Amino acid sequence: MIFDKEGRFLLVRRSTNNSSSVGLWEWPGGKLEPGEDFAAGLHREVAEETGLTIELTGLAGTTSFEMPKVNVVLLCMNARLVSGDVRVSAEHDAFVWVPLADIPRYEYSPGISEWMLETAWRTSMEGRST
Repeated sequence: MIFDKEGRFLLVRRSTNNSSSVGLWEWPGGKLEPGEDFAAGLHREVAEETGLTIELTGLAGTTSFEMPKVNVVLLCMNARLVSGDVRVSAEHDAFVWVPLADIPRYEYSPGISEWMLETAWRTSMEGRST
């Protein structure tokens, strides 16, 4: 979850170049390359998908789910925007900076939708208490 200075979350919408979840919203991220360090992979994926430079600030949460040919373990990190202007890759066709109150207005992948909403709410509340 990438936060800007106003505390908004960055969401990107999956384009028709994807084989699943087209038109649904998600946080930037992706898969690691073989042998790639987790932090390096996350920085690379964010740069590829958004053009942004980020600073990782902590673990937001984890979950797992099954896809047709693979089991997925999802690690969600909190990140602070360091620099750059968003430019989406071919994987996405839109982006939006969203305040916490607006997170439920967007449609996410059914398997992780509830988890994303809970994680965003918990992360936002934890940030306000520190």
